[in-house]
Order: sequence, then structure tokens, then C-alpha cells
Amino acid sequence: MKLYLCEKPSQARDISRVLGVRQKGEGCLKGNDIVVTWCFGHLLEMAPPDAYDEALKRWRFDTLPITPQRWKLVVKKSARKQYKVIQQLLKQSTDVVIATDADREGETIAREILARCRWRGPLSRLWLSALDDASIRKALSNILPGSKTEPLYFAGLGRARADWLVGMNLTRAYTLMGQQNGHAGVLSVGRVQTPTLNLVVERDRAIEQFTPSPYYDVFGEFKVTNGCLKAKWTAPKTAADANGRCVNEQTARAVVQKIKGQQGCITKAETKRERDPPPLPFDLSSLQQEASKRWGMGAKEVLDTAQALYETHKALTYPRTDCRYLPVSQRAEVTQVLAGIKQSDNRYTPLIDAADPKLRSRVWNDKKVSAHHAIIPTATPTNVTRMSEQERRLYALVCRHYIAQFYPPFEYDKTVIDISICDERFRTTGKVPQIKGWRAVVGKSKADDDTPILPVVTVNEIAEATNATLETKQTKPPTPFTEGTLIAAMKSVGKSITDAKLKKILRETAGIGTEATRASIIETLFQRDFIEQQKKQIVSTTTGRALIDMLPDAIKAPATTAVWEQALDDIAQGNGDLDTFTDNQTQWVSDILQQAKQQAGSSKQSSQSFENHDATIEHACPECDKPLRRRKGKSGFFWGCSGYPDCKATRPDNRGKPGNAKSRTTSKGYSKSAPHTHSPEEACSPCPLCKSGNLVQRTAKKGKNAGQPFIGCTAYPTCKHFSWPAT
Repeated sequence: MKLYLCEKPSQARDISRVLGVRQKGEGCLKGNDIVVTWCFGHLLEMAPPDAYDEALKRWRFDTLPITPQRWKLVVKKSARKQYKVIQQLLKQSTDVVIATDADREGETIAREILARCRWRGPLSRLWLSALDDASIRKALSNILPGSKTEPLYFAGLGRARADWLVGMNLTRAYTLMGQQNGHAGVLSVGRVQTPTLNLVVERDRAIEQFTPSPYYDVFGEFKVTNGCLKAKWTAPKTAADANGRCVNEQTARAVVQKIKGQQGCITKAETKRERDPPPLPFDLSSLQQEASKRWGMGAKEVLDTAQALYETHKALTYPRTDCRYLPVSQRAEVTQVLAGIKQSDNRYTPLIDAADPKLRSRVWNDKKVSAHHAIIPTATPTNVTRMSEQERRLYALVCRHYIAQFYPPFEYDKTVIDISICDERFRTTGKVPQIKGWRAVVGKSKADDDTPILPVVTVNEIAEATNATLETKQTKPPTPFTEGTLIAAMKSVGKSITDAKLKKILRETAGIGTEATRASIIETLFQRDFIEQQKKQIVSTTTGRALIDMLPDAIKAPATTAVWEQALDDIAQGNGDLDTFTDNQTQWVSDILQQAKQQAGSSKQSSQSFENHDATIEHACPECDKPLRRRKGKSGFFWGCSGYPDCKATRPDNRGKPGNAKSRTTSKGYSKSAPHTHSPEEACSPCPLCKSGNLVQRTAKKGKNAGQPFIGCTAYPTCKHFSWPAT
């Protein structure tokens, strides 16, 4: 029996349909000596410290560092049933095909189960770039040997172990230090989240500490033979700053007075034809950045939307890619993809009819294609009327960037005109579109509207200054991060490194996090109240800043994590060693803990920042007016009354702030309104089974438990998870 191991049920259904497997079984689909089963993401998780030693339940400095000699994985409580299904199926199987998502985490999800179940039989890999039928058939005809993708699993293990070592050890250490300084909550430290937080804190402080300084622009209005033009004065180095801006007001004013009514001449009149190629299709980061800029969409919102277009609608290829290029072999599918777009949305018919599928843009490049190619539409027609507004927006954006590849370059005449007058130099530039090309598909940029159309001039032509004006301006601080620009900063850390030694180690493409994880990292920072959103901008909270101030540079420097990510990438490529990486992480954590212990023992940090934060973010309990405190339960963060157990009010967590408790009565007749609960560790936290609903207290209306409270999911009846409260 051949067993296909998928990452999620929807993926299993898609593959089963193509395989002709339709018989429903317990946690699987069967047929023709083939079984397709599935996980629910990671069924296993890293064991907590107390699984290694019961004494580690208590958080104490003297038990750190915690460094497992033999790493343990445990089955998630919510996954035990499906894990047993897979375990039994493996005993009956002769071959296994890994059919999880084609990336590092997908590989790890499958192989950690196979390792725990001690699978030793034949192993192969189904590598999918999309979930439409044509793509699945193509992948099934090109099954890879299991050894081909095994390094991804080692990289996944390395990532998990590094995150565990940093998270478990440093979170405990700095939480204990925070408690010494009056902070009651957990101060989470993470391998990627902390450097990301540091990016935000540094940007905020750069903005706050910025002192604007004046500079002066002089503009001259010149009359020439064929009309008029406006040009900007080029300040001499003696009066300019490093950016060429004039900082001497007297010099600028003197120029205004000097040139008015005077005649100069054209010293340069150069026009060149420029050709801009079509913009590349998107990878996940660039899609998140563009959607953030256009519509203010959050990074996680973009990922979830793109994932739905991939999984549910079969409209897009695999979204968690870091590549913006396409393999040359896919040129054979261009006609089918364009036809699929037309059938999906006839608004694109004129654009596709005007496209030339024979054109070959720079996107076709095998050397630049990584494990996945760029995000493009699939050839399978989809029903756009069933899409949400956000899904339609992203689908349209991806379609237009694909169609643009079959349009000629955007051509324009770029003109540069220099004027010499009274020993001063003025310059203006202009752009005149000539051939629309791909801009007919994607549209024009904002810069096109700001570029003037210039009259035709010749060298040595007279230019009379009919007017001159002085504009006083102020230098501007850096702009606050949005989710889109923060994603960009995380991805391009390698480019901003100035340290010579690090620059030798780091590739320019080095970043922190991966395409698949950056959105969740930002979301985690929101949930832990380290950052918050003000309009569309991200700013650090007082707690976030106080935590960053406690930490040494080695933890919060993005370059450190970028080096680790690069090492993980090397492992994934088969060029690195898992044991060496883990040993280096263990030693690094031990060194940091030594510094932390000395820091904690020598003197207490100022607690003022934490105390001020507690004073400003308190949210009153709706039942007793005492402060609500943010806590972490078994299923995530929630807000509970500081007066517990006397007051048991709770609220769900909404990006680091108390959410609203929803009240409604279901058709079954029980109430879903529950500010009270017997267990603040359970209620008003995300449901561990479906992940989409929240756990709230209800009251049983029928049966032997009538009148008794219980904890159930707000997604009922779709999700039927429930538990009786602890007594």
C-alpha cells in the first residue's frame, strides 16, 4: 500500500481527486491500494523543559541554561487522534510519499512524524507548486526521491531547536529580571521576534531624536524659444551638505537676486530613449509590501488571503515563495494560463488579446528560480464572484503582473537640460512617454504625474530668467514602519550591514525570518504588546522598549539572526551540518545567560520604564474595575482580571489589547456570553482544535449536566470542541 502524507485535509482532497481515491476512511481517503492521509500542520511539538526534568517547571536562574542532550518531541493534545491514524497506516504501508507543502516546514511536518514512528521503508517526495489538477498531475509524473529534499528537514530541526534554546532560556532569564524590576508579565525573547522588535524601537527613537534643520531650494523660471521651463539651482559644495542641499540662506537669497531678469544659456540639452522592462511577478514579501502600500493590508492578512487563493480557489500558485522568477519550461504553459485568466474574469480579455505570448521578458530565468517560482495565476479557471474583496484584489494584482510579461517595455524620452546663468548652474529633467508597453496593464506610477513635459531647446540657446523663488524647507525624520516596510526591512537586513567582518560573512540577500514566518512574527509582537498600530503605522510600546533596553546587542542585533538564517539556508542546501549549528546555538545561549546572571546579580535595572507602562496601559475589568492583565494560557494570550480568583472576568486578546466579549444565543438555546469562567487559562483564548474560534463559557441547557457551565468554541456547530471547567 502506498501512503501519501499531506499537510492538511484540503490538500489531501485535492491530491486524492487526481489520484482517483474517493473512499472515506478514518482520518484518510482510500482506493486502488493507495491511501491519502493528512496532518493539521505540526502534529508534534518540542517538549517543554519539565519533560526533561520535573524541577524545571519553576522558573529559576540557577536552572539555566536548559540544554537538552536528546531532543524530545511530543504529540500535541489536539492531534493525538490523527497521529494514531497515521501511525497505524504507516504499519500497513509499503511506500510513503511526502505530499506536504513544498518548503522547509512542510518537510519537517512530515519527516518528524516518520522519524517518531520509525519509518524505514521507501520514501519519495511530491513537490507541488500549485493545487490545481494540472499542476498536481505534473508533479505526480515527476516524483522526487526522498533524499533530494531531506536537507530541508535538517534545516527545520535546526530552526526549531534554535528557537527553543533562545525562547526557553532567555525568556525565563529576562522575565525573572523584569520581575526584580516590578514587571509582572512574561518578557518573551525570540530568535527572530526580538531583532524585529529592535528594528521598530530603533526607528521610533531615530524619529523622536531627530532634529530638523533648514535647507534652501532656489527655482528659476526661464523663457526659451519654444516656451518656458522651471529649473532648480545646483548649490556649490561650499554651501551644501552631504546630500547637496544648500544650508546657507544668505547664499541662496543672493542667487535669487542675482539671476532675476538676467540671461543665461543652455549648456546641455540631452534627450535619451529609455526602456523599462515589465515589473517582475511577486514573491510573498513584495506582495505584502504592495498590498500594504495600496490598501493598508497587514502582512498576515495578505498571507492568509494568498493562501486561500492557493488552497481554496486554486487560483494562484504556492504563495510562500521568496522568488520572483519563472523556469523556462513554464513558457509552454503561457497560453493555458492566459486562457484561464480570461475565463476567470472577462475584464482581462482586451488586455490578454493585446498581449504577445511569444515575447520573452527577463522573468524566464532558471538560474534565479529557487525551491519555488514566483506567484502567478494557475491555468485553472476560477469563479471570482466567490472571492472576498481582498481575494479579488490580490488575484487581480497577480494577474496583471503576469499579463505584463507579454507586453513590450515602457519607452519614454528622458530629457536633461542644464542652464548656466551668472556663474550659477540650474538643471531640470523631464520624461515624455512614447510607447505605453506594459503600463497599459499595470498602470502608471505616481512619478509619471510629477514629471514635467519640457520644451525643445538647443545648446547655446538663450534662457532668460523671468523669475526666481526661494523655498525654505526642513529635513525630515525617517518614516515610521508600516507592516509592508517592516517586512522589507526584515528581508533586506544584509544590505544594511556596515560592519566589515559581518559584511564578509553575510550575503546581501540575508534577512531575518522567512517568507512563511515574517507575518506571524509581526503578529506575535502585536499580541505580546511589544508593538502597536497607530493608523497604518507600527510603533513600539513602552514594554517593548524596556525589554530592548535590558538586552545585550548580541540578542537584538538583526545581523546576528541573519547569520543564523544564512546557516539554516546552507543546511537546507545540503552545505551545512545540523549538529554543528545546534552546538553553536547552545554555546551562544550559555554565553548570553552568563552575562544576564551577572547583570541580575550586580544591580537591578531601573524599573521606571515598566512602572510607567503599567500605569498607562491598564484596562479596567468590566466586572470589578480592577486592572485587566494580559496572560498566556494553554491556547494563547487572553486578558484576565488582576483580582482573580475573587473576580473571574476575562476578555480575548486582540493584538495586545482586550477584545470584546460577544454575546448571542444559538439555535441550540445556550448562551455564548461569558465574561466569567472557572479557568482563566482556558476561556477567551483561541480554540486549540479549529484555531479560528475562541473558547468561551456556556451553560448546558439539557441532559444530566443542565445548568452546569462548560467551555466551548464560538465556531460551533462547525467546531464541537468543549471541556468542563476545572473545579
